[in-house]
Amino acid sequence: MKRVVVGLSGGVDSSVAAYLLKEQGYEVIGLFMKNWHDDSVTISNECPWLEDSNDALLVAQKLGIPFQTVDLSEQYKEKIVDYMFNEYEQGRTPNPDVLCNREIKFDVFMKIALSLGADFVATGHYCRKGTIHKDGKEIYQLLSGVDGNKDQSYFLCQLSQEQLAKALFPIGELTKPQVREIAAELDLVTAEKRDSQGLCFIGKVRLPEFLQQQLQPKEGFIYEVAADSEIYRKEAPVFHSLEEQLAYESNGISYTPEAGKVVGKHQGAHYFTIGQRKGLNVGGTKEALFIIATDVKTNAIYTGQGTNHPGLFKKALRVQPSEIHWIREDLKLKDGETIEVMARIRYRQALQKATLYQFQSGLYVSFDEPQSAITEGQFVAWNIGDELVGSGVIS
Repeated sequence: MKRVVVGLSGGVDSSVAAYLLKEQGYEVIGLFMKNWHDDSVTISNECPWLEDSNDALLVAQKLGIPFQTVDLSEQYKEKIVDYMFNEYEQGRTPNPDVLCNREIKFDVFMKIALSLGADFVATGHYCRKGTIHKDGKEIYQLLSGVDGNKDQSYFLCQLSQEQLAKALFPIGELTKPQVREIAAELDLVTAEKRDSQGLCFIGKVRLPEFLQQQLQPKEGFIYEVAADSEIYRKEAPVFHSLEEQLAYESNGISYTPEAGKVVGKHQGAHYFTIGQRKGLNVGGTKEALFIIATDVKTNAIYTGQGTNHPGLFKKALRVQPSEIHWIREDLKLKDGETIEVMARIRYRQALQKATLYQFQSGLYVSFDEPQSAITEGQFVAWNIGDELVGSGVIS
């Protein structure tokens, strides 16, 4: 009998995942990850992890499976929290959920599971795993979940073949309503529980407050750049190669205070991200102001009015060589090669037609349609059909 360790988070998805595995004849062990107990950083008055670990325990008791809690807060702080602060300080916007899966759930947690004699680790993600045979080898595929509304393959875009080999995603074939229905039939305490928002495993975190406790405030100006500014009417230079053109398209515009007018003040450019609308506290504009650029060196924020402001859009992005990750290593591009894919630059975004171009200087993703709010530090992931084959950090 194969042994599976399920990451029970205290939510409905992982509860049902554990139940399905038991039904399929696996020996199931429930493990709750505790990832936070730093009292110097107040997160919120409620303590959701206590409630969550309690719910996870109740589910395990109901399903009749052994349960234990593991404390991963040290690794979490080092691998996720410190990394996040460092990224924000440099003016980038990290994605803690993607990192958490790569560094915690399918690394630290997986090693603990395997030390308990597990054959597999399972999570409540809405995605599927496929297996194909190629050149006498088994290759694992990361496929999107059947529920188009909930597909979470994007969050697993940094997994490796070794990690996928040991992973199971029991609810990938189900829709969220079906999962809730199973939980209700089993009378699980998590059946009606709302989906958790906020940082992976820390519970109800409000990011700006969290950042402000670590990053020092620094007052600076908010500039508004007009949509008809001549900065958007500049002629593109003459390109001598495709690589040169892609580099130009992915760099975007460098703004200086002369490009706009001062419309307010902020407490630190490193708290803000491209495409953000809330938290600017600038009124009196006809349309809402969106952040089109931040500059942590000069501590300036550049904004524009409305969702169609030209400053929000770019046609291409670059991934540095060290940040390119192929789940399907057999499909990896060689220098000078290109491939057509469907890509997304954030979770929940509809897949967009794009072409990948591999050069020594990095990988360029060129979209058929210009994309809004391409954000440094976030992940771009690319699909062929419903298979997510690779990803990278936007540079």
